[in-house]
Amino acid sequence: MTKPVLIVASLEDKNAIAAVVGGFAKRLGEAPDFDVVEDKKIAGGFIAIIDGRVYDASFSSRLHELSESLMDEGDIDISEPTVGGFEQIGAFLRSRAVRAVPPLRVYNYGEVVSFADGIAHISGLSGCRYGELLDFDGGAIGLTLDLHIDGVGAALLDGTITTASIAHPTGRVAEIGVGTELLGRIIDPLGRALDGKPLRTSRARTIEAHAPTITQRAAVDTPLETGILAIDSMIPIGRGQRELIIGDRQTGKTSIALQAILNQRGKGVICVYCAIGQKASTVSETAKILREGGAMENTVIVTASGSSPAAMQYIAPYAACAVAEEFMYAGRDALIIYDDLSKHAAAYRQMSLLLRRPSGREAYPGDVFYLHSRLLERAARLSPELGGGTLTALPIVETMAGDISAYIPTNIISITDGQIYLESEMFNSGQRPAVNVGLSVSRVGRAAQHKAMRAVSGSLRLEVAQYRDMAVFAQFGADLDHATAEMLRGGERLMELLRQPAERLHTLSEQVCILLAASSGVFGKYEKREVDGAEERLLKYLSENAEYIVRSIDSTGELADFDRTDLKTHFERFLAIEGRANDGKRE
Repeated sequence: MTKPVLIVASLEDKNAIAAVVGGFAKRLGEAPDFDVVEDKKIAGGFIAIIDGRVYDASFSSRLHELSESLMDEGDIDISEPTVGGFEQIGAFLRSRAVRAVPPLRVYNYGEVVSFADGIAHISGLSGCRYGELLDFDGGAIGLTLDLHIDGVGAALLDGTITTASIAHPTGRVAEIGVGTELLGRIIDPLGRALDGKPLRTSRARTIEAHAPTITQRAAVDTPLETGILAIDSMIPIGRGQRELIIGDRQTGKTSIALQAILNQRGKGVICVYCAIGQKASTVSETAKILREGGAMENTVIVTASGSSPAAMQYIAPYAACAVAEEFMYAGRDALIIYDDLSKHAAAYRQMSLLLRRPSGREAYPGDVFYLHSRLLERAARLSPELGGGTLTALPIVETMAGDISAYIPTNIISITDGQIYLESEMFNSGQRPAVNVGLSVSRVGRAAQHKAMRAVSGSLRLEVAQYRDMAVFAQFGADLDHATAEMLRGGERLMELLRQPAERLHTLSEQVCILLAASSGVFGKYEKREVDGAEERLLKYLSENAEYIVRSIDSTGELADFDRTDLKTHFERFLAIEGRANDGKRE
């Protein structure tokens, strides 16, 4: 611990020095053993430095407040002050009856003791708070994450520092600019533009915030359509829900998230895509896809690339959530994608180990559950009294060798309202999206489905599950009875219908018509390889000949009995046209 220092304008003023020492004795409970130093540049008063805390009661510290008054005098030049100049300033202050000691200003500073791998251990800063931002000499920014008796531990967010660098607390926690100005932009977790265009926001929110309480929430009952038949029909997502997308590497997790964003065009849903630890080129490609799909103007991308400090990757999802929360609390609907929380947990583990925190399972710190629970709990549907806004969260987690029982996956599964599990085997066989119905679930369930979808998808999950089980059994070459063979044949065609290219998104009416046609046996007339083409021709036929039914389903979300009857009539006419066309080809 360094010895206290007292800086005064003159060593000859013994009475003033004794008064200062006596004042600190009353304040601290004991008289500090000061090293008294003379510095005429402070013009008057004193500056005391005790245990990393600075007590500034000097006249010189008030120069910027009184600069206009000084310049008005005309005969005082403060552009390049000298000792004589400061004496002149002191005389001026005394002439203005500023004889008492100026108001005491107390601020902290700390000295970097060690720095490695983005983590700084700093002595001093006894008044610093957890989560407070630190300013370092040279413009670097740090985030306080550990508080000790003799100092603090901080993670570097931006810039470079060395040992012996000086850190100053800012009194502020991390925050980010929010608002409609961010739409269509790519920013970092500190709110700085990364797309080369100027950016100014009128409001800011702290990146950490309390989740809505139970009384502030309402039930989730409005669907958030992804445009993906397999998800909207069997694993529905509601506005305000938290649905996990989980699977091995390269199984289409990000593709599903981007399709969900693309499907929100024209539906009034603001989207926030948070990229954690990804390559900059990957984020650029994502922005290109959204821009070409017409969804970028309604989307904000918050990114902390793999080359960013671990602290930036750590705060990225919280910053993205703050951006989305601004729209939720304004009464609007928002969708946020966290891609992905596995890298987020790894970044936090790296910081925690470097901060010398005790490690637990898989070397993660003990609070890794709270790391994600406090983030995902901020997604909600607000009560009508608070505007009724929603924030839907789709976190992504990467598994290793399909192990969903690993530490981080099980933690996040227990926090979320369901999961969409993507299977590598299905993906490699060409079944995309590779949704495993048996391991996927939505805990909101059919409450987040339109009535029309509920009417046609009731038995779909069971049919898919039965087909997959029977297909495994049939691989052994056992003799199958007629009923089982027919079930396998129908299941094959159903799986073909659930296979959906990433660039193809279905409206509600299209999904309802496809499922109703499948249950009516329309696609049983075709070979497996012909199902995809027949599906496209059927949707085109209905858009031209049953436009009133299509509009009714899309506008009301319901399938009336007479519309169901009319659709089945159109199915018969379509099959008749298809039959004549096939007869013509054979001739």
